[in-house]
Formats: sequence, structure tokens, C-alpha cells
Amino acid sequence: MLNLRPYSPEDLDALYRICLETGDAGADATPLHNDPQLVGHIYAAPYGVLEPHNVFVAEDEQGVAGYVVGTHDTDAFAARLERDWWPALRSRYADAQDLTEADRGRVASILRPAHSPADLVASFPAHIHMNLLPRLRGQRVGTRLLALWIDKARASGVTGIHLGASASNTGGIAFWTRSGFAPQREEPGVVWFGMTL
Repeated sequence: MLNLRPYSPEDLDALYRICLETGDAGADATPLHNDPQLVGHIYAAPYGVLEPHNVFVAEDEQGVAGYVVGTHDTDAFAARLERDWWPALRSRYADAQDLTEADRGRVASILRPAHSPADLVASFPAHIHMNLLPRLRGQRVGTRLLALWIDKARASGVTGIHLGASASNTGGIAFWTRSGFAPQREEPGVVWFGMTL
């Protein structure tokens, strides 16, 4: 039985695990990382910790296997990350040892976070990340999770949502296109999408 529900603090480890196991353009990034938390530090955990009310999870008999995370205000969230999230991680990884190339790339993203293009944020101020483990794919779970997030955003007065998809994640790009997101631009390694609410 599948249950789609709001996030609870006990789900944080699942956010980290799912983020890692989908962190290679939708495939398992575990073999690429010595530090299993690095991907989640960037793309999943801060939403669960700082904006848990904007996180939904998909749980089956084996546990939480999917999530949608995001924020209604990208600029305000970026400011909060600078204040409340990145400093401790920057200290933690300042002298990190035994890092793989992929780990070093994630640490670089913690030290100098990427930002969504300003014009995209102006048109689509909210943003999301969504990941499902393979066992939930192809069952419309992503569609249902996305609908929960969009309904809440719309009720809160959000006017638009954006996201960046890995340019090599063909399944993800197909999903976002089918789900009503329109490609806005391509940059090296990423396709930016937007949806007006």
C-alpha cells in the first residue's frame, strides 16, 4: 500500500538515502561517493530541516522511497541557507580527506552554491526537487507527489515553479515535460524548466 504524506523529522535519513541513490542523473550515485551524505546536504536535507512544511514523501511497505521538496520563495530560501545551513557544512568539509572526485564536486557546491538564474526566479519564484527510487517509478507516484506540492503552492499564492534537470537525465526531462513544465533554457549540464500557476 502506497502512502503519500507530509514529511516528518523521522524521514530525514530517507531523504539523504534517496537523494544519493538517485544522484547520478536518476541512477544510483553510491559508487561515486565516499561520503554518502554530500548529495543530500545540497538537494534534499535542507528542505526537510528548514522548510519541512514544503516536503511530501511517498512510503510503501519497505519504507519511504520518494519525495518532493522545495520552497515557495527561492531567494528567501537561498538567504536562509547562507545563514542557517551552509556555515556548519563549510566548517565540516574545510579539511575533508579521502574524497572522491564526485565528493569534491559536491563540496565545491557547498562552498560556492549555485543559484537559479535571476530571470527564471523572477518569473517562477518557487522551486522543487523530486526523486523516486526505481521501485516507485512508472506508477504515477511522481505525478501524484507533484500534484500535492503544486496544490499547496497554488493555495499559498505561488505564481510559478522552476527546476533544473540534469541534461543527461532523459527520463526526468520527459517526466517534467509531460507534467506541464516548459523548458526555459539549457546551460552546461542542466535544462531549466518553468511552470506558471
